[in-house]
Formats: sequence, C-alpha cells, structure tokens
Amino acid sequence: MASTSSSKGKTTPRLRKQGQPEAPPSSYEYDQVQEDEHHADVYSSPRDRSGIEKFFESQQGSVVVVSALTALAFALRFYKISHPDQVVFDEVHFGKFAAYYITHQYYFDVHPPLAKLLFGLAGWFVGFDGSFLFENIGDSYITNNVPYVGMRALPAVLGSLTVPVVYAIMKESGYSTIIAAFSASLILFDNAHVAQSRLILLDAALIFFMSLTIYSYIRFRKFRYLEFTFDWWVWLLATGFFMACTWASKVNGILTVFCIGAAVLFDLWDVLDVRKEGHTMDYFYSHFLARAGGLILWPFIVYLSFFWIHFRVLTQSGPGDSFMSPAFQETLAGNELLLQSHDIYYYDIITMRHKDTKVFLHSHPDKYPLQYEDNRVSSQGQQVTGYGHNDTNNHWRIVPTKSLPETGRGRIVRNNDVVQLLHMATNTLLLTHDVASPLMPTNQEFTTWPKDDYSRHNDTLFTIQLAWDAPENEPFKSKSGYFKLIHVPTRVALWTHPKTLPDWAYKQQEINGNKNPSERSAIWYIEDIIADQYGEEPIGRDEDSRPVKTPKRMSFFKKFAELQLLMFQHNAGLTASHPYASGPINWPFLISGISFWTDNATNKQIYLTGNIVSWWTCVVGLSIFVGIIGADLIARRRALDPIPDAVRNRLWNNTGFFLIVWAVHYVPFFLMNRQLFIHHYLPSHLASALIAGSVLNFVLSDTINFPISYPTSKTRLRPSQYADVGFKGLATVIAYGLLLFMMFVYIAPLTYGTPGLTGEQVNSKRLLSSWTLHFAAKKTHDA
Repeated sequence: MASTSSSKGKTTPRLRKQGQPEAPPSSYEYDQVQEDEHHADVYSSPRDRSGIEKFFESQQGSVVVVSALTALAFALRFYKISHPDQVVFDEVHFGKFAAYYITHQYYFDVHPPLAKLLFGLAGWFVGFDGSFLFENIGDSYITNNVPYVGMRALPAVLGSLTVPVVYAIMKESGYSTIIAAFSASLILFDNAHVAQSRLILLDAALIFFMSLTIYSYIRFRKFRYLEFTFDWWVWLLATGFFMACTWASKVNGILTVFCIGAAVLFDLWDVLDVRKEGHTMDYFYSHFLARAGGLILWPFIVYLSFFWIHFRVLTQSGPGDSFMSPAFQETLAGNELLLQSHDIYYYDIITMRHKDTKVFLHSHPDKYPLQYEDNRVSSQGQQVTGYGHNDTNNHWRIVPTKSLPETGRGRIVRNNDVVQLLHMATNTLLLTHDVASPLMPTNQEFTTWPKDDYSRHNDTLFTIQLAWDAPENEPFKSKSGYFKLIHVPTRVALWTHPKTLPDWAYKQQEINGNKNPSERSAIWYIEDIIADQYGEEPIGRDEDSRPVKTPKRMSFFKKFAELQLLMFQHNAGLTASHPYASGPINWPFLISGISFWTDNATNKQIYLTGNIVSWWTCVVGLSIFVGIIGADLIARRRALDPIPDAVRNRLWNNTGFFLIVWAVHYVPFFLMNRQLFIHHYLPSHLASALIAGSVLNFVLSDTINFPISYPTSKTRLRPSQYADVGFKGLATVIAYGLLLFMMFVYIAPLTYGTPGLTGEQVNSKRLLSSWTLHFAAKKTHDA
C-alpha cells in the first residue's frame, strides 16, 4: 500500500544523483519497521522542474485537471441521454423494480436492494407514479409519459463521479497529476463504462461505490502510523460503509468485500510480527478488534439497514410473493394467502398442487402397463399422475388416523399429523411402495389401493410436514400451507418433475416418491377446499378460522435470512444459454459484446463494448507489471538490486493491492456456471486502469512521490523524493488521451445508439470479427 511519511525538506534532495547515501546501522527493527523509509538511489528536486510540471503538481493545477476530467465525464455520459426513448436491455428489470418501490409492491430479485432503492427514489423525485412496468425492450417512454431521463440521470451522475474518484485514488497513492489523469482517462473515454452509466442499470452504482471503497482504504492505510486517531477511525469506518454499499448494490459486489478482506489479512499478518516495535499480542488484538468492528460488524449493519428499508417500503402484495414462504407472504397487505387461506378440517375434500410445476395431484382408473420400454415390470396399479387442469379426478379427501372430537377446532389438520388421502372418483387410497416409478427407477411408484382392503394399511399412511419450520401444532391451511407429504413406512416424499409420461398416461406428468425427504422441490399446497365432510361448501365455520385481514408480523431477521437464501439459489440457477453470454477469458480482450437495443427502421443500435485502445492498454499494463515483479524477484535471487527500494515498495504494496482488486473481481467468474457477460469485467477493468497508471509511472521515471503517509513521533524521517515524469510524461498522456478520444468517438454510434449506420459503416465499426453487430452489409464477391 502507501509508503510512510516524513517531514519534507529536512534533508535537501539531490537532483538525479546516482550513488548510495549514507545509511544508519542495519538492524532487523530498522530494516522491517522502516522498510518504506529507506533512502532511494535517485532523487528529483521539485525546484528543478519546468513551469508546466510545477503547475500540474500544485494544488491549483490538480484542481484544474480533475475539474476538466469531471466536466468531460458528465458531458460524455449525459450526451443525448434521452436517446433512445425506449426501454433498453435490463431496464426491463431495474426500471420495473423502481416502479414497485413507488407502488410498494413486493418483488423478488437476485441482487441486493441499494441501487434499485436509489432508482426508486430518483423516479419518485422526478414524478414517476410507478404505473409503467417496463415490460418489453423497445416499449416507448414518451407514449407512456415516463420521466425516464431523470431516472437515467442517477447512474450517469455516479458514472461521471467515478472518474474523479479514480484520479483521487492515484493521487492518494503517491502518483503525479499526469499519471493520475492517465488512469482516469482510461475510464473517462471508455465506451463500456459510458454505455452502462447512461441507462437504468446497476453497474454504475456498483463501480462508483467500489472505487470509493478503494479510495477510503488507501486513505486509511496512510494513517497506519497514527493508529486509533480520529482520522484513522474515520477512514476505517468509511471503508466499511462504502464496502457495504458496493455489496448492497449488486450481488457480485461481495467480491469487493473479499478484496478488502484479503488486504486486511496481509496487514494483520504484518502487525502480528513479534519482532516489530510495539507489536505485542495486546497490540495485535487491538488492531484485530478494530478491523473486525470497522470492516465486518459495521458493514454488516449497514448492509442489513438497506434490507430493512427494502421491507419497510415493499408492504403490498406483488409479483415476488410466490417466491417467498407462506409466513412471509402473509406479512404483505392484499396477499391471496392472507385473504383466502382457510383451515383444513379432516374429511374435507381438497385439490393439491405442486408448488413449482403447478400440476394437480391426479388419479384415474387406468393402470400402469405391465412392462415399460426398458423391460422393467410395474405393479399394474392405478395410475397417479400430475395433471395441469382442473378435473374431478383431482379431488382427494383427508382421512384421519386418530380419533376426533365431534365438532370444533380439534378436527383441524395440523403439522406432522398422519393421514390417508382418499381418491374420491375411484374410492381408493393413495399408496406408495418399493416399486420403481415409470421414468425414474431410483424413485418409488405411486398408485392407489381399495379403501376397504386393509392388508396394506401401513402403505397408505402419510405425514403432513409443513414447510418453513412450522410449529408442531400449526394448523394446516389452504393456499398458505406449503407442505411435504412424507410416506410413513419408507420416508419418501411425494414429488414430481416436468418430464411427461408416454401415451398410456395421456402424457401427464409423473408422480413418484423421492428418497430424499429434504428435497426442496417436493413442496405442495392445497389449491381449493371443494367440500367438507357433509359434501357442502366449507363456509360459515368457526369465527376463529376466518382469515385475518390485517397483515401478520414476521421477524426482520427471518425475512432477511429467507431472502438471502433465495437470492443465492436463484443467482446460481441462472444457467440458461444467452446469445450474448461470454466467458471470462474473452473479457479483457473485448472478444464479444452485448446487443442492448436495436431500431430496425433507422438502423440504430446500442452494442456494449469497450474502448479497444483502453482495454488492450490495460492488458499490456498488467503483463508488464507481472513481468517487472518477476524479473525483480529473479534479479534479487542473484544478488542484484535493479529497482530502488522506495519504488519497489510502491510496486509491491500499492500496485500489488490494485492487482489483488483486479484478480478478486475477475478470477472467481472462472468458477461460476451461471450466465456471464462482459459487463461483469467492468470492476476489474477499473482496477487494471490503476495498474496501467502505475506501470506508466515506472516506465517514464526512476522516481516516485515518496513518502506519502502521515508521520508520527515514532516515524524515522527520511529524505523526500518526487516523481520525475518530466515533460515527456505530459506529452505521452496528452497524445494517448487524444488516441483514446478518437477511438471513443469512432465507436460512439454503437455506444449512444445514434446516428443510424449503413451496412458498410457497421462493417467498419466491427473492429473484431467476433463482434455480432446488427445491420451489417453482406460481403459480395466478383464472379
């Protein structure tokens, strides 16, 4: 990380004079504690720089540069932000979620709520009433009177502010204004960052908060010799806060948490060293507890607070109800389960439905064939299937296996009751036994058995096991009573799957016994109560059994835990193919992009791809950095010392930190089986821009701004040195910035979706043959 501090000017720096300065007596304590304050071999005097260099390194010059960068960032991201005036790509999701916040309707999404809450707030602020639901890509905002520009302005502001934050990260890391402007320009003129920042998408918020996390952690590390001071705590807690905001903006923001965690582990490992001054175990414990509080407990509280707001806002029944448990659903006003669920009584005639596939438990007089196509033999019993339509063959009566009172609530079916299910149309009892099911030989066949034949009584016994950890005596309810039906003798669970049976079962869905009773997809619910024991519609029962109209209460932590588990499961389940999905190995090289939007009438399109000059420069910068570190390690093994200590420490501690940020936000995607897209690389691209700036500084100069951290009375003061990028640095960055801008402008029609391009123009914009652009002209060949 950052290097340690000294009082500038106590020793007069020398101007690029080679030679070994006089060093104090060597000792382990000096070498280790003061490793960042070693004399360097080369110095550069700030008084000997040109007037232009002095201006840019002054506070006034830095303000001018960062102001210009920020103004350009706003200009590029707000340019024609009203175009297209239609729903684009994932605006169908995140615009819709913003609408649900405004109308307070509960929804479900795999991503945490912060960025979507901000979209909802922005929509409310600009007068959006939430009535437009962003149903399809291409739906008109103008026709539906949606104030979409105000909602798009939020990510545009965050994306614009990311540029000065990147500049500040480099300045706080000790790089010159020129180098900081170089790294910021890589983000400023990047087409992918601009495109993501102009639409109602999550990535601008994710990257903005991630960059603030990096900035705050660097500021925190610069106070490492002033531990437990006010400023030290401020930046520690700021790191934790922005880290929580990053995680709460998008699910892969948790990688930023892992990134800071890795850096902190390196830090604590250094603090644990007993040979360093003052590093007792009490000293270590105090640092450990401070970081645990500031970077674990405090961020978790902040993360929880966003979900608390999320639940407080979404109080009405909405499209996300069906994802949640019945207990959760009954906390939402207007929910069907809350309004229409009834207690189930013994001898009620009911219909049962599978939660996932929505088929009814069904039976009919037809028998299983004696022999299946694979030559297995069946029981030839009555078929039990899953049927998607309402039918009298779906009617079952709940028969008790215990004595009941004549009347009252003692006749209610409850959790863990053992029951029989009587098929009304054929007067037979549901049964399963150790016979292989038709399509899955590992699972048990379900059939029925004559009611008056008691020879197989035990095989007709089932336990009603309410889902979601219901209490022992919890009443069994229609609609909300999600349950598993567990066979008493064999412990298999009533289960079904989408594959259909052959013609002999009318292509209905197979029902079988799953030998894993904890299978989460073996969930059923009572769709309707057809009649009570007297064959009458079950109305007018005890007053207590009528549904309560007011929403029920549920612990916030239970809601939070349930939602987190569902988010994880559904995110991992996003495995379906997508035409614009791509693998991580392709991302740094821009092998493929994403088609966001097209207009066939005008040949306009938005295609997400980065500035190829910027991205390939970052790849080169990464490669050079790894090469520098590798070469230095080999040289030192041969007793050579090619890099001054201060420069080496900056490369390892600061650029090495950027490399950790890059790797932690990139490498895990190689382990994922879900859909992946190029925009998942944007956080790593930002980190690679920081590395590229550091490498450029190394190439242009033998010196760095050193030291940069804040001193304490215990700090051994060393001579200051200054970055010496010279006029060549300014010329290099200006020339490179122009090249970046020209490439940005060249690809801009694909970024902004305007103007429309001819087929030949589209072909010219396809810088790589793997880009799948629309409206390209077909190549013709002479005869």
